[in-house]
Amino acid sequence: VAEAPAVMDVETALKVVLKNALVHDGLSRGLHECAKTLDKGQALLCVLSAGCNEPEYTKLVEALCAEHGVNLMKVSDSKQLGEWVGLAKLTKEGEARKVVGCSCVVVKEWGEESEALSILQDSFKK
Repeated sequence: VAEAPAVMDVETALKVVLKNALVHDGLSRGLHECAKTLDKGQALLCVLSAGCNEPEYTKLVEALCAEHGVNLMKVSDSKQLGEWVGLAKLTKEGEARKVVGCSCVVVKEWGEESEALSILQDSFKK
């Protein structure tokens, strides 16, 4: 009897989707890149860090997402978001060090269809 796979939560699904998008060159990182991608209407998903200490920044990203109908997710930690989108040096053991915080990420290409992507998309339908 095969064991049922562990249920993936939305945060884990987000991490997997961001890694897939990174591999397929489908991420915009940082305010300038994200604003350009959102403005062009190329964005599929926007992830904003709650740790962003600039209210105008948050307001701009939220407004662009609302204007173009892009789903917006918030994560609690900028450093963690930075690590998920490849803004870190990795040691030989594969552990992240010298992680750069990232306040905003936009996915413009999913990369590949995966279970994580469908979990993430289902979470927006609720």
